[in-house]
This record gives sequence, C-alpha cells and structure tokens, in this order.
Amino acid sequence: MLLLGWTLGACSAFKDVDETKGWSAAKLYSEAKSNLGDRNYDQAIKYYQKLEARYPYGRFAQQAQIEVAYAHYKQAEPALAVAAADRFIKMHPNHPNVDYVYYLKGLANFNEDLGIMGFLSGQDQSERDPKAAVESFDSFKELVARYPQSKYAPDALERMRYLVNALAAHEVHVARYYLKRGANIAAANRAQFALKTYPNAPANEEGLVILVKAYDALGMNDLRDDAERIMKKNFPKSVYLRGGGPGNTSWWRPWTW
Repeated sequence: MLLLGWTLGACSAFKDVDETKGWSAAKLYSEAKSNLGDRNYDQAIKYYQKLEARYPYGRFAQQAQIEVAYAHYKQAEPALAVAAADRFIKMHPNHPNVDYVYYLKGLANFNEDLGIMGFLSGQDQSERDPKAAVESFDSFKELVARYPQSKYAPDALERMRYLVNALAAHEVHVARYYLKRGANIAAANRAQFALKTYPNAPANEEGLVILVKAYDALGMNDLRDDAERIMKKNFPKSVYLRGGGPGNTSWWRPWTW
C-alpha cells in the first residue's frame, strides 16, 4: 500500500510538471503560433497567456495579446475577443498594428445573421437584438475615422454599408410588425427612426410606405401627403407607386395590406 501510494503520488507530481518551464519567449510564441495555425485555439491561448505572464515586455508579448483576441474571435467568443482587443488598444494605443485590432474588434461583433442567413433560418428579424451589429458598426467607424489609410479601411467601409442596410431593415421590419397590428403611432415612430438614422438605406423605400400608411390610418393627412411626396421624389420607379408591394395590393390603402 505504501508503495502504491508513493507511485500514485509520483504520477500525480509528474502530471503537474509544466512542460513549458524554462521555455524562452520565442519558444512559447512559436508553439502558440503553431497551435493557432492548427486551429487548436484553446491550447494557443494558454501558451500566449503563459508568454505574457513570464515575458510581459517586448514584441512577443504584444503580438500574443493581438493573437489571443484573434483566437477568441475564431472560437466564436465575441465578448472575449472584444475584451482582449480593448485591452490591447488601451495598453498600446500607438502600436503600428492597432488598426488591425480595431478591425478585429469589429469582426468579432459582425453578425451576418442580420442578412440573408437570417431569412434562411426562418428567424423573425424583430426578435433579434441588433446590439452586436451596432457595436460592430461603431468599431469599423472608429477604424475608418482614425486610420483612413489603413489597408483594412476599405473592407470596414463595405461592412459598415452592409450593417447600415441590415439595421435599417430591422427597424422597418419592426415598424411593419406594429402596422399590421394596428399600432400606428409605434409604426410611424419606428419608420421615422429608420429614415433619420439610416437615410440612404434601401429599406427606406418600404419605410416611407409604412409611414404613409400609418399617417393615413391616424387621419394625419398633411403628414401622409408629405411622406407620399418624399416617396415619389426619392423612389419614382418604386413598385409601390405602380400599385405593387406585398400581395400586389394598393400600397396607400392600409386596410388592403
């Protein structure tokens, strides 16, 4: 029994040995990078964290902080990725690669489910929380404002356009939801918000339609006529102006939609 206890204790002690003991910063970084390339993200993060703890100064530690954020992003852990990115930005605001960290922060929250994948999944847009999309937009916007010459700026701008359209579509969808249930004031307010906040979004065509319908239902004829005038000016070839739209009904008659 004593021999067995000694053997088990020895095995336990053996297991507790840190294989990275004595590794240099370069060795830790190399192993972390290798695991990152092999998509062993958990192991890569552990090596990066050991590297930063043992060698907190120098280029390896700084690069480790960036790649930890990237590993969390690839692990679909946006909150951890954003936290790591924010930490790096705070610690190294003048780092030559800080523009990439802003870009990565935007990617972490970028959610394509607001687009076509959301419709394929059958999820109701009004049930989704647009918070992540707003935060993604803000990160890309900060990148473009601070580093307009960054090589990541063009892609950030494209993603910002996508997010604007997605967020506007979300607001219009909610406005349509209210309109169909007779909550005309709420529908008008939501449509107005979309028009003012995202003035160039394609969804504004339907947003104006909803605004006209809501004002018409509320008996606000002057506001209805103003919305209709703006509709005709900005979307002269709109399908709604030709009597089309959902169900091919007269778009200006709310009781037929």
